[in-house]
Amino acid sequence: MVIPCGCPIKQPNMKVISIQQAAGFDNLQIEERPDPSPKANEVVVKWHATSLNYHDYLVAVGGIPVQDKRIPMSDGAGEIVEVGADVRQWKVGDKVMSLFFPAWQEGEPTFQKIVLVSGETVDGYMAEMSVLPETALTAIPQNYSYTEAATLPCAGLTAWNGLMNTGKLQAGQSVLIEGTGGMSLLGLQFAKAAGAIVYATTSSQEKAERLKSLGVEAVVNYREDERWGKTLFKMTGGIDHILDVGGGSTMRQSIEAARIGGYITSIGILGNGRKGDITFPKLFFKFITMKGIAVGSRAMQNQMVKAINVNQIKPIIDAKIFAFDQLADAFQYQASGQQFGKIVLEW
Repeated sequence: MVIPCGCPIKQPNMKVISIQQAAGFDNLQIEERPDPSPKANEVVVKWHATSLNYHDYLVAVGGIPVQDKRIPMSDGAGEIVEVGADVRQWKVGDKVMSLFFPAWQEGEPTFQKIVLVSGETVDGYMAEMSVLPETALTAIPQNYSYTEAATLPCAGLTAWNGLMNTGKLQAGQSVLIEGTGGMSLLGLQFAKAAGAIVYATTSSQEKAERLKSLGVEAVVNYREDERWGKTLFKMTGGIDHILDVGGGSTMRQSIEAARIGGYITSIGILGNGRKGDITFPKLFFKFITMKGIAVGSRAMQNQMVKAINVNQIKPIIDAKIFAFDQLADAFQYQASGQQFGKIVLEW
């Protein structure tokens, strides 16, 4: 495009971080791309924050292969800056957050609903702006900053689905959270808001004290007690609901900790958790219900936001905040295991 004098008009460009050629932190590159424009049923979102999940880490290091130049990160929070002609549910200035599964609106999951995964099979939110269908977003909770809202679409919704939607948690029941990552701490907060008694595992005395300050009944150090599941069973008589975050590395002990007729939601594979062994007689003689889940739908996310608004829950964010150009540093910090709560980037 040129103006009458013959001078070229510089097209406005936004910054993104994409995964170049091969996975690895050295291949997370900042690049410029043209600013997006919406179609009739789309909106343009200016992003201000994202947060780290183990899924994002696996994408970055190549544990989950993605298309070359894919934009990573499944969490995003920002503001709508442009709307398409047919958009009715959003207006410029609305504060919104992303969906992990942008096509899963409601109901039970199907292949068609979960084939689109933010930051994996479609571009994620490590970008200054994105154009999205108007249905691929929800509002953020009231009185939330963008940084706070960015903790919710993956970790928050997984905890909500596991406890409230899938698990049908009731007041007075017991819940076990494992570790002090963002999902576990949001699970703690949702469980406490529902009137549950919460137990936890962690790796240090310092983290144990912080968990107790948040209302955890008792904490077991899994590094000092390899059979922490049996310890928790003896302590409690068996736990009603367990959010298992480690997969093969934790499931055996989760089964030990569960009560007869208890419920285990499998939601993660931290560490070396892709494969593992379990004691099957313990599983079925305890009459345990076990279900695997992956995040949740837009309808669930809207329910979660309503509950957050009513209970005025605020996410726990790690003290170390990263900037847009520090994504590799943030992943390295995540790998260190030093964090307490969600690791976020804001810009």
